[in-house]
Amino acid sequence: MNRAGAPGSQAARLTDPYSKGMVSKDLPTERERLRLLERDSDPQTMEILQGLPVKASWRCLDLGAGAGSIAYWLADRCREGHVVAADIDVRFLDHARPGTLEVRQFDVGRDEFPAGSFDLIHARSLLCHVPTRDTVLAQAVEWLAPGGWLMVGEPYMFAADTSPYPPLQRFYRAVDERWIAQGSDMRWARRLPGLMAHAGLHQLGVATRPNCMGLGGVHDAFALASIRQIGDVMVKDGDITQAERDEMVALFDDPMFVDVRSVFITVWGQKPVT
Repeated sequence: MNRAGAPGSQAARLTDPYSKGMVSKDLPTERERLRLLERDSDPQTMEILQGLPVKASWRCLDLGAGAGSIAYWLADRCREGHVVAADIDVRFLDHARPGTLEVRQFDVGRDEFPAGSFDLIHARSLLCHVPTRDTVLAQAVEWLAPGGWLMVGEPYMFAADTSPYPPLQRFYRAVDERWIAQGSDMRWARRLPGLMAHAGLHQLGVATRPNCMGLGGVHDAFALASIRQIGDVMVKDGDITQAERDEMVALFDDPMFVDVRSVFITVWGQKPVT
């Protein structure tokens, strides 16, 4: 059930800084970076979703679907329902996937769904980059049907200057300045539990996951892919030097390097039936 236009037809609408910035889908390495993000984050996301009473008939929305792994996972489980994979740029999503999945180009800062449209709404690493994030969160609650569930996960980035590594301090200080300039808030995740409670959701749950660099494995692969891509953009734009970018990458070759850059916070809650 695919009512989206052809890939690339949305290009004229991609005017927000996030879509054209350090993690733009125009960059040749972004698809692989998103795949690594999925490998790093999906196990926890899927574990939490498995703890919710997901039914085959549910109508689900994956906001900021990215490369699609969570939307596809939901579509496999909601074969009698409907799953919308929504993103401002849908080029990495499978437009021909059969079944209950619909790929939809959707600007969360401008577009809306009718009230009561979904039994489950999921968003991951999205709202921290949306300047109207508090409003969008409140709208998402409105899009839920009574008894429906909202699940939002966002990174809480520690201040760069709290790291013991000067190259990391310099690199992420520049990154943080870029995020702020484009309207992102990489510490908004702390507000999530309170905002969702005040929005009227109950049965709240909270899960945290430290993102530690230097221990190897998938997270290091994702972190390095992000550092290289973001670093190349910042060198090109004159935010940092090539030497500063390379010093950050070289930290991963130091067997003594280990640092916690962020904590990922996931919050979920149910809209009351009455």
